[in-house]
Amino acid sequence: MTDRRKGQIGLIFVTMIWGSGFVVSAISLEYFSPYQILTLRFLLAFILMGALFFSQLKHAGKKTYLKGIGLGSILYLAFLFQTVGLVYTTPSKNAFLTAFNVVLVPFIGALFFRRKVTAPAIIGALLSISGIAVISLNDFHGINFGDLLTLVCALFFALQIIFTNRFVLGENIYALTTIQMGTAAVLGVIVSLARGEFTLPSAGEGYYSILYLGVISTMLAFLVQTASQQFTKETETAIILSMEAVFGMVASALFLKEAITLRMLTGAALILAGVLIVELKPKKEKMNQSFGKLDIRD
Repeated sequence: MTDRRKGQIGLIFVTMIWGSGFVVSAISLEYFSPYQILTLRFLLAFILMGALFFSQLKHAGKKTYLKGIGLGSILYLAFLFQTVGLVYTTPSKNAFLTAFNVVLVPFIGALFFRRKVTAPAIIGALLSISGIAVISLNDFHGINFGDLLTLVCALFFALQIIFTNRFVLGENIYALTTIQMGTAAVLGVIVSLARGEFTLPSAGEGYYSILYLGVISTMLAFLVQTASQQFTKETETAIILSMEAVFGMVASALFLKEAITLRMLTGAALILAGVLIVELKPKKEKMNQSFGKLDIRD
């Protein structure tokens, strides 16, 4: 199995975790505010990773710390704008506009980092965002303040994918991810204190969801994402991560008994088509190169 294939499988695993995270997040919102959830999930992830990878942190250089702090700041801002945006807009629009990072990634990469944007990448991104729209949107009557905040969130998620691709090469992924989680945790504590929301409820049931979000959806998922992005391009990463909407749909059907409609299946098919277009292109190029090397002589 090639490194690129391992990276792709790792990213698909991440989308499965984040898809199931929609259900767990819905449960946790019954006990905690969105700001408390963000603080607790990042704080728990950082404490566990700090304990596991303390020796890695001791040997990390200044550049690793700077990269981790940068990624952690971008990540927390993405979640913060998403959370505040959700106050002013509907969950379906929030989910769709957050996923708009699929389209933003290739164009930001081309504009600021001189990344080549290929036709399959553009088509794949457009198919994926169309599929997410079909799954997520019941209606879309104009743009409001929450929608604008969510678009800013999508921009930060796009930057997180792009800079992870740029920062991860040659780095200690354990130290880099731990520093990223620590930065997000510190920012979460600051925001929670500023809002007076650092007092935690006593209901024990809610902490099971926090445990899943912190350990699985945050610590494990971002560690696997960071490791996987060593072997994938940022546009490919964004398109594969768009499958989160598909796994979220499946998780909602399994655990929340949400009915799967023809519209949702159509959206899932569009997302999968977008992923396949990007994934099949390298195989086609490889075949063409192989045939090009054939020297047929009489």
